[in-house]
Amino acid sequence: MTRSETVSYICSTGVVAVIRMTDEQRLTKVVEAIAAGGVKCIEITMTVPGAVELIGRLVREMPPDIVVGAGTVTDAETAKAVIDAGATFVVGPILNLEVIRTCKSADVACMPGCYSPTEILAGWNAGADIIKVFPATSLGPKFLKDIAGPFPHIKLMPTGGVSIENVGEWVAAGAVAVGIGSDLLDKKAIQEGRYDVLTIRAALLMRNFKEAVAAK
Repeated sequence: MTRSETVSYICSTGVVAVIRMTDEQRLTKVVEAIAAGGVKCIEITMTVPGAVELIGRLVREMPPDIVVGAGTVTDAETAKAVIDAGATFVVGPILNLEVIRTCKSADVACMPGCYSPTEILAGWNAGADIIKVFPATSLGPKFLKDIAGPFPHIKLMPTGGVSIENVGEWVAAGAVAVGIGSDLLDKKAIQEGRYDVLTIRAALLMRNFKEAVAAK
């Protein structure tokens, strides 16, 4: 995918699953399970051991409708490594302009983490494709709505504090997509190997997201 195609895909599917797991075998099964429920955008964070190599393997082995990106990318060197491995998008917890430039030069979508209105606008003006509002746990949907008022052209993706139940509130507030981790990836179900639970949760999340978009 080109950078613009990736952004369109993320916005149309609406959900980026944030995965921070150490068991590679289980991680693959988790990706397959949530993809079966409709969550097709997968963010592998750099906190996962061997994350760069894992991203490369997933890119090679997963069906083409599953888009694999990298998360917790904080510097240009790491951005280049994950892009070389095949990451289709790069997400950061912070705003780093060098990371944005690295992604743009490689035609890869970039989603830096921003917290304040100043950071959000600076990231967008620097060429970010989607702004990851983070940590959204501390801000809430009302903050997103307030930001969307003066900046209706900026694509916002809250991450942190997003759940299956409240995803509609974020969409109504102006989110073009959401990043979600723990509420989607039920730890107990994963430990017990009940991946069908993840498929059901992913399908419910996607239904809630789509219903909220249709209601706007």
